Amino acid sequence: FVCTAGTLIVLVYAYFAQTARAREADALYAEMTARIDSALQRGRCGLLDWDLGRGRMFWSTSMYEILGMPPRRDLIGFGEVEGLIHPDDGNLYDIADKLVRDGGGIDHTFRMRHADGSWIWIQARAELCEQPAGAGGPHLIGIAVDITEQKRLAERSATADLRLRDAIETISEAFVLWDADNRLVMSNSKYRQFHALSDELMKTGTPYHEIMAKSREPLITSQISSADRAETDARSYEAQLEDGRWLQISERRTKDGGFVSVGTDISKLKSHEENLMESERQLMATVADLRHSRQKLEVQAQQLVELAEKYADEKMRAEDANRTKSEFLANMSHELRTPLNAIIGFSEIMQQGMFGELGSEKYREYTTDIHDSGQHLLAVINDILDMSKIETGRLSLAPEVLDLEPIVAESVKITETEASSHEIDVTTSVPDDLQLTADRRALKQILINLISNAVKFTPQGGRVSLDAHAKNGVLHIAIEDTGIGIGAKELARLGQPFVQVENQFTKSHKGAGLGLAISRSLIELHGGEMAIHSVKGEGTTVSFTLPIAGPPASETAGEEAEAAGKDAEIKAEIEAV
Repeated sequence: FVCTAGTLIVLVYAYFAQTARAREADALYAEMTARIDSALQRGRCGLLDWDLGRGRMFWSTSMYEILGMPPRRDLIGFGEVEGLIHPDDGNLYDIADKLVRDGGGIDHTFRMRHADGSWIWIQARAELCEQPAGAGGPHLIGIAVDITEQKRLAERSATADLRLRDAIETISEAFVLWDADNRLVMSNSKYRQFHALSDELMKTGTPYHEIMAKSREPLITSQISSADRAETDARSYEAQLEDGRWLQISERRTKDGGFVSVGTDISKLKSHEENLMESERQLMATVADLRHSRQKLEVQAQQLVELAEKYADEKMRAEDANRTKSEFLANMSHELRTPLNAIIGFSEIMQQGMFGELGSEKYREYTTDIHDSGQHLLAVINDILDMSKIETGRLSLAPEVLDLEPIVAESVKITETEASSHEIDVTTSVPDDLQLTADRRALKQILINLISNAVKFTPQGGRVSLDAHAKNGVLHIAIEDTGIGIGAKELARLGQPFVQVENQFTKSHKGAGLGLAISRSLIELHGGEMAIHSVKGEGTTVSFTLPIAGPPASETAGEEAEAAGKDAEIKAEIEAV
């Protein structure tokens, strides 16, 4: 039909072109073409004319619009069309060869690439038309329809059907659906299992009476009253199977005249019904016991209220006592540091013989012992004072921009004497340009405490290494040693105030057990975290993080001012001595 219409149009146009009415024929042709294009566009289809001999195609404007391409007046090449077709949906060369050899037409569905890169489905229907002699080879003329939406709808329908069947199969109830002629539509394995039916018998279209003839009949059937239900085409009943199980079967009519049946296994419910009377009697006895228990619970609740009040009072007393202890330690440490500094200073004067020789060598030995003991006691008191200030919240930080490498070098130098005496190799790896905002004194104290601990608990000829690097605005520092290590039991307590792990090293290195606790507290004041990993007999790694941007702001300016005043007072006393 399309071939005949095209031929007539060409003949009409040729006729009018030779007459004075050529312009009127052109207008008529243009109007007719516009109407055809409009109809094709609304129908999402396009005309195609494939010159098999020359390998070129003519597409209507609507065909270009389907593919999102700008319309063209010239013919489109065979290779260009082949490039638009999905490689899995056929080959134009094979189609052309078959048409030339066998004739006839095509009804082919394939995908073509849209201008936006997506694939759309096209159904092409065309017939092979022989051209008049001298007009060229055969042409394949037909239409191409965009069926993408139909494809998507079919896929969605298939998916929905599959999901429905999966849902029916996976439910715990027996399900069967019959059509208006009492023929099987679908069922699940539960239905076949309950009625002992084979898969070969349960095929779609099998009559109801054939299936019922081979199904397992129930032993007992009891109708359930439908007085409370408004459905007229529905019924429910209970049936007991041969194996002792009970089913509650509900049947409903469908709108097309069929009916659906759902069977629920209620064996457990039946078993519960048998035990219901006994449970009710036990319940009555339990209610009496509960009344008695409620009275006891009321008494216990009153006792718990009293205990909670006592606990709150004791907690408040404990907190007050802890606060008083911390303040007492801070004050006592302050009072003790002044005379201790005097003792240390005078012992140094006596060691150096500033006012003359002491005479006996024993006196020099005694003054050395006095000096060392004073230094040790001062260090312990300093730790206690710092710990007390941390616990009472009076320790303030003075953040500033610091270069990390010099501070690490100073901290290592302080422990250099002890490390050299035990032939311990202390190495550091710190980038030269690494900076952070932190309290200089606190950061140095953290490093000294951790490095000196690593040196203290590393045997002769061991190794201590410090590695520092920054990542995502956070400073990471790890101090690793090849020391004696710490057991898992002791590791859980390490870092608490006044806690020391007993071993051969702590016997020769005295201390208050506050170094790690102070370091942890100072790290947390900076907004960082500390972690300890250790294997007994292999070594320990203490790692911590600090925010490069600096610690969080202090909560109250008054506490900072008080702490700064105390530090200045103590510093003045030491300088005076």
